[in-house]
Amino acid sequence: MKYEELLNRFTRYVKFETRSDETSQTVPSTQTQVEFAKLLMEELMQLGLEQIDYDTNNGFVTATLPASTGEEQTPVIGFIAHMDTADFNAENVRPQIIENYDGTAIVLNEEENIILSPDDFPNLKNYHGKTLITTDGTTLLGSDDKSGIAEIITALDYLLTHPDEKHGKIRVAFGPDEEIGVGADLFDVDHFGADFAYTLDGGPVGELEYESFNAASARVRFKGKNVHPGTAKDTLVNANKLALQFDQHLPQEEVPEKTEKREGFFHLIDMKGTVEEAHLNYIVRDHDKELFEKRKNLFFEIAEKMNAGYDEKRVEVMLKDQYYNMREIIEKDMRPVELAQKAMENLGIIPNIKPIRGGTDGSKISFMGLPTPNLFAGGENFHGRYEFVALESMEAATDVIIEIAKLGTQQK
Repeated sequence: MKYEELLNRFTRYVKFETRSDETSQTVPSTQTQVEFAKLLMEELMQLGLEQIDYDTNNGFVTATLPASTGEEQTPVIGFIAHMDTADFNAENVRPQIIENYDGTAIVLNEEENIILSPDDFPNLKNYHGKTLITTDGTTLLGSDDKSGIAEIITALDYLLTHPDEKHGKIRVAFGPDEEIGVGADLFDVDHFGADFAYTLDGGPVGELEYESFNAASARVRFKGKNVHPGTAKDTLVNANKLALQFDQHLPQEEVPEKTEKREGFFHLIDMKGTVEEAHLNYIVRDHDKELFEKRKNLFFEIAEKMNAGYDEKRVEVMLKDQYYNMREIIEKDMRPVELAQKAMENLGIIPNIKPIRGGTDGSKISFMGLPTPNLFAGGENFHGRYEFVALESMEAATDVIIEIAKLGTQQK
């Protein structure tokens, strides 16, 4: 279905700079997200939503679309998307619209010779004849997750202007700081009041995900001993060398660039150091809970072996769980998965049910007692200058939201 305001809504949203900041101690982590939340609240008010609220404790905007049917047993369905974008330049986003895409390379920025090419991104071939929204090559686009926000609000707009469409009570939430892994930490499930929910935070059309990684972050600190290199023999301990040695003890094939599907990994995301002190920061991922625990334990085992070779503790591991595989919760109540699958099939969309090689807010929210699988929002190449989304993909996601809302009246 065509939605008149969807494209305008999306291109307006992406122009708001809403990056999150993992060094911040505030909630949300950036003031720009607060300002964007206010804009969304104003739009929800204009549309006629009810119970519009901004929770200063967690940074979530929530609102209600009342049921159009009197059936009290109809479940309350929630739809959730995040306001922040990833840590890539997001200032002065200038979306470019390519109508009837011909399948060839797209020059995003002629001056800097930045090209979005199917030679590098074969998935572009799936969008021949579609309307693509891209970046100008200097910023990310923000389809992750402003596509999700635009789709949810557009679906609400449609249901409000088509009162004959029967649906139960719908709750929506737009939250902060998903990209830095803390956005859902303070989500108020009781206040949200849904029976189950969906995050609109997936990729291409058809994606339906209820299995995510188990995830942890690992910080490893290395303590050296710095003396003049001219008199260093048997005295100097180089923290940088300790860091290199530590990383070599990890399985070198179990990294993101060499794994796929349900294969877990260790990912070195940051390193810095001097002879005196060095730091390595990793993320650790695995779908299997037992393998996940083994991966975490390996950090401590390596540290223990390395420390045994010195007269004092030189390697210190600080490990923190981030989120867990939501399948553990959702498989106990498969209603939201089955409902989304049926909605897609009704619309002629082939459901692509697969594990996420990452996580969503739903990974945490599910463990709070609200089963929350993830639906496609349409975008591709997230978090960088080559990000794009097809208008038709966003229209399809909006269709699915509406169909789920309608099918929800058949649930008891």
